[in-house]
Amino acid sequence: MIKLGPDVLHDVDRGLSLEWLETNGLGGFAASTVVGANTRRYHGLLVAALDPPVSRHVMLSRLEERVQRNGQAHDLSCNTYLNAVHPHGHLLLEEFRLDPWPVWTYAAEGVRLEKSVTCIHGRSLSVVRYSLLEGDGPIRLSSRPLMALRDYHHLQRANVAMSLETVEEQGSLGVRRAGEGATLRLYFPDGQFWSDGLWYYDFEYPRERERGLDFVEDLYSPGTIGWIVQPGETVWLAIGTDGLPLPDLPGAIAAERVRREELQTCFPEADTFARDLALAADQFVVRRDVEGREARTVIAGYPWFTDWGRDTMISLAGLTIITKRYDDCRSILRTFVTAMEEGLVPNRFGDSEGDRAYNTVDATLWLFYAIRQYHDATRDLDFVRDELWEGMKEAIEWHLRGTKYNIHADEDGLLYAGTPEHQLTWMDAKIGDRVITPRQGKAVEINALWYNALRNMQFFAERIEPAEARRYADLARKAKDSFRTVFWCGDRGYLLDCVDGDHKDPSLRPNQIIALALQYSVVPLECERSALSVVSERLLTPYGLRTLDPADPGYRGRYQGGPVERDEAYHQGTIWPWLLGPYLTAYFIHNGRTDATKAWARGFLEPLRRHLSQAGLGSISEIFDGDVPHLPRGCTAQAWSVAELLRVWRQLGLGED
Repeated sequence: MIKLGPDVLHDVDRGLSLEWLETNGLGGFAASTVVGANTRRYHGLLVAALDPPVSRHVMLSRLEERVQRNGQAHDLSCNTYLNAVHPHGHLLLEEFRLDPWPVWTYAAEGVRLEKSVTCIHGRSLSVVRYSLLEGDGPIRLSSRPLMALRDYHHLQRANVAMSLETVEEQGSLGVRRAGEGATLRLYFPDGQFWSDGLWYYDFEYPRERERGLDFVEDLYSPGTIGWIVQPGETVWLAIGTDGLPLPDLPGAIAAERVRREELQTCFPEADTFARDLALAADQFVVRRDVEGREARTVIAGYPWFTDWGRDTMISLAGLTIITKRYDDCRSILRTFVTAMEEGLVPNRFGDSEGDRAYNTVDATLWLFYAIRQYHDATRDLDFVRDELWEGMKEAIEWHLRGTKYNIHADEDGLLYAGTPEHQLTWMDAKIGDRVITPRQGKAVEINALWYNALRNMQFFAERIEPAEARRYADLARKAKDSFRTVFWCGDRGYLLDCVDGDHKDPSLRPNQIIALALQYSVVPLECERSALSVVSERLLTPYGLRTLDPADPGYRGRYQGGPVERDEAYHQGTIWPWLLGPYLTAYFIHNGRTDATKAWARGFLEPLRRHLSQAGLGSISEIFDGDVPHLPRGCTAQAWSVAELLRVWRQLGLGED
């Protein structure tokens, strides 16, 4: 449980920097700050995935709430407007806690009111619960919904001519743009609705302003919902789009609490860090319908990413295998293998059916890693043989003969990938025609993954199709023999980042750490130790690995500014927490798993443990500035940041048992 008191909540700047996130297992979510003010275009009490897990829309942005007692009115809300914060409801906050969803306690004039927001798993439904904890009589509680009804990437300005279709019934209200889009449904048992229809102007979203994007929005309110609440009573406001009958709300909340408690039972009660990360991990595993059947996929990050192949395969072990969610793991693997095209899994699914991008070389190679992780944890060879093996073989054959984006095995057995127009590795920043991190050719981690994919094919062929095992072994041996010759830079003591003919990129980047951490080693032990030492000395920080040596002329230590400035820094020094997964794996390979090394690793990870209560509450950010003080940036909750931290914490025996 994360708890915050008045010292934080009454400091509006501090409160605006702390964000909470609730997800519903469909790709939809609710999110805002602990003081209640929205600071991003993506914030809202219901951001619904209209075609799960995509086509996300901010349906209800926020609620303006007020308590009235004995002629005194107290506003509970807080908003950032242009050059103003209004009202100042954060000054009435006594406590905020994540338990496991956001809960606020307000205190004013002898009245103590508790509010919570919960997303119900498997439904496009956010539930707001108000409980009058203390008071010497009844209060009048009003809650004014402020609607956006827009795609979550875009903002809206007031349009008095906008036509809305409104259906009001006893205890409920439905609103949608005339003739289009989904209906926002508000359910308020025991409450009353007063219609007025007003626009609220000039909400400011500071995080969007910092990102160099549009940052001002107007929101529409159809009216106000009100209740008379007695001390000890609870009233409810449910916000949805699915149109299904409203569930028993207390029962739904109780069931959701039990569901989340059960997510943590795979770890001992004493291992609180792993249990916290298990809750965070759950937010990324969501539903995607594939060919008419319900399946699972992985949202790469909140609030703006969809499901990406590379992120999914890197995250799969931490999200589903370490947490023993094997059914979800099988479904996710099935989802991406089914979607393969010319031997490639999608780089990402888009926001509409059939909108898939295959511009990746590493997503498919990480697939082989994920399949092996699954098999080693479950010994489920039948699933690999019956549902994955043919796709695995097809992928290797496409890579050998050549597939999209100039991906092909070269004469030396190594994998070549990329064109001047297409960036295929995870370091994919590009501004117009200008590539920030050009890696066309033979990239170091790609070829380590390629070698491991071939070795894993050998491993499975020996058990499924023995006649093919020797062929995969020969291909792997050829790639390994070439790898050291091509990539080892003896005078620098580490691996080259990328090689394209006579062009050799000696930039010191963290990609080589992946080669050091994979199951099948591709360079001699003394080379690995040297590379690990250099990476540790020049790239390692308390929050992850920098993407470029600070001594490099191209280094950018701050991820800030508009889109161009941020893209220039994305892989030019910015810290990525997920890289601590392969780094710590390599560290333990070369230093042994002893009480001393485990104690060092626990202490080293303490800043990220504290980070759970410092930005996106309960989760791990996407990136951090390369320069001190290493401020968190990017998405507030990133799948592979959480997953790789959880994987190494448990696989390397760092947690309490």
